[in-house]
Amino acid sequence: MKKILKQIQKAGLVGRGGAGFPTYLKWQFVKKAKGKTKYVVCNASEGETGLFKDIFIIEHYPEKVFEGLKIAMDFLGTKKAYFNFNETYYHRTKKTVTSLIEKYKKLGYEIKIYKEIPSYIGGEETALINAIEGKRVEPRIKPPYPANHGLFGKPTLVHNVETLFNVARVANNEFENRRFYCLYGEVKSPGVYHLPADWSIYKILKHTNNLPNFEFFVQIGGGASGVVYNQNQLKKHKVSGAGSIEIYKKSTPARKVLERWFDFYNLQSCGKCTPCREGTYQLYKLITENKQIPWKKIMEIVETLEQTSFCALGQSVAVPVKSYLKNVLKKKI
Repeated sequence: MKKILKQIQKAGLVGRGGAGFPTYLKWQFVKKAKGKTKYVVCNASEGETGLFKDIFIIEHYPEKVFEGLKIAMDFLGTKKAYFNFNETYYHRTKKTVTSLIEKYKKLGYEIKIYKEIPSYIGGEETALINAIEGKRVEPRIKPPYPANHGLFGKPTLVHNVETLFNVARVANNEFENRRFYCLYGEVKSPGVYHLPADWSIYKILKHTNNLPNFEFFVQIGGGASGVVYNQNQLKKHKVSGAGSIEIYKKSTPARKVLERWFDFYNLQSCGKCTPCREGTYQLYKLITENKQIPWKKIMEIVETLEQTSFCALGQSVAVPVKSYLKNVLKKKI
């Protein structure tokens, strides 16, 4: 089992749910945690717009995902796991997944299914743990971290689908430094592409025949929380976050762009903390109820959200708004 940890470290595996935390460190923390009972959770939440790589992987490489799950369980010395599905994904893959669960059940592994109502915060690992336990879907205070006090109070390893897919490839000496990219928006060939992780945004668009012949800008990482770049910045930057690339026409009205983001955040706020609950609501009201975009008021709320929100949902509102202002609109508020 020490061999797989060294292989994962050498391969440089990181989480693919958005955080990018080194996989081998996560494994070490859970392995060292005290307790006979431990859990592994496969997270196929994808509650943010623009993300659909997990369902692609489950539909095309289900055996690899379950193999990676088994390897993680074996490393931790446990037979207990949960597979968290965005419930729409489960209905699409139920037959295959059920068959694989039965296969591993015969080998002594207990893999339970949890079907999540799709939500942004439901993909956050402590909120997911709360949901599986039947509690309110909201993030927990850290510490303690899931590695020490996770599902049902036991040490828990939570991984994205793509990470477990990569674990299996590492174990079989098949790993290449690639990642899955979701391309969508104003593109000729939308879909999921498995390409080198170190390619620039420009190279990805060029290779997939998705480089527009009109003025455009991109949002990468996620369709709500992702950073925004103009078309002249694409050769300098790689894709971050959960791996999405959305193309917008440069002529898209700013009001339309902001309304989409603010509507998403307003609907997805779990309500746990006042800054996020009230701030996202006020942002949506400001963009929908004013004839002119009240930039100063918007930025005051965005700054407050960034500095005072309890979790990444409220904090991340600043990322698209600030980068859109700077890189596309060339505004300084």
